[in-house]
Amino acid sequence: MTIRDADRQDVAAIAMLESACFSDPWPEDFIVRRLGRILVAEQEGFFLGYAALDAVLDEGSLDSIAVTPEHRRQGVADALLTAAADWGRARKLRFITLEVRAGNGPAIALYEKHGFAPVGRRPHYYEKPREDAILMTLVL
Repeated sequence: MTIRDADRQDVAAIAMLESACFSDPWPEDFIVRRLGRILVAEQEGFFLGYAALDAVLDEGSLDSIAVTPEHRRQGVADALLTAAADWGRARKLRFITLEVRAGNGPAIALYEKHGFAPVGRRPHYYEKPREDAILMTLVL
């Protein structure tokens, strides 16, 4: 498996995975504007998933992460989260924060496995369906 920076050739695959995974997916033009802050996992030329990051000064955020259904539970998300932490360290960020649906136990467990800790809650943050967000932070 290879983790690399996303490029324009990845935009359609990222948009399709966004639509398959999220109730409010990012449109392709938004993904294009985020290039340079998206990591892609691939194997033998096949798209496996992505992680979208951002940074403001010394604070980072993991804005989205998704893995294609047929490649889940095969270490892709682990590799993307490790690469995200490396991305943050390379930029000398102090931490990376994310939001996750309160009811998404498997994702919360995965983030905790990678050192993210719950630091807060945003009531009614998500729509479709309405749900709280758990804020989690990884100190770098």
